Amino acid sequence: MIYFVSDAHLGSLLLDDKIEHERKLVRWLESVRPTAKAIYLLGDIFDFWFEYKTVVPKGYVRLLGKLAEMVDAGIEIHFFTGNHDIWTFGYLEQEVGLIVHRKPETIDLQGKRFYMAHGDGLDNDKGFKFIRKIFHSRTAQQLFGYFPIRWGQQFGYKWSKQNRLKHKAYDGNYQGEHQENLVKYSKAYSESHPDIDFFVYGHRHVALELQLKNKSRVVILGDFVSIFSYGVFDGENFWLEYVE
Repeated sequence: MIYFVSDAHLGSLLLDDKIEHERKLVRWLESVRPTAKAIYLLGDIFDFWFEYKTVVPKGYVRLLGKLAEMVDAGIEIHFFTGNHDIWTFGYLEQEVGLIVHRKPETIDLQGKRFYMAHGDGLDNDKGFKFIRKIFHSRTAQQLFGYFPIRWGQQFGYKWSKQNRLKHKAYDGNYQGEHQENLVKYSKAYSESHPDIDFFVYGHRHVALELQLKNKSRVVILGDFVSIFSYGVFDGENFWLEYVE
């Protein structure tokens, strides 16, 4: 089996119990471990993640330890950066052993072709794309790294909280296939790439499985904050399951 999960937002200031939330994700990882050939983490696993030269964010020892343990056991784990955890500069690869992706990828899995991305930046929101360009700017990242670590971390978590509150009404509410940007993007992309079997995204906090007119299917994974959903691929079929 190959498993997919996104949008855990570990460490969010909106969580009532950050440690228990992390434990729940770790328990899920342990539950799929016996059958997992690979695991894809499709972004925003951390609510804010910025690596300094000698420091990484406080916490997450349970998750990072479990991921490293599973990698050491031979399970391939892929990490797609999201719009909340863009700023990884080598620690997750070198210390934990994750395979990090910083852009959408087309990957063949057991004879099926997957287009995978966190999902941010795939629409026509010019304001968001401008901010995203700054976040991805190496110069801006270097300047942010000069901030005192405490200030940088406080800013990051507070920015993330305000961003989540601002978009709370939109997240979790399916807008219909003619309004959902990720669905519209997939339809347009599939016209020039008819070989794609599955489009898989995070970002939207909506659990969605949608068959397009051609053979392609769009899957939005939901989240691991309130929906607690994840994707499963058995070599032929892809479906969503839910953690109690």
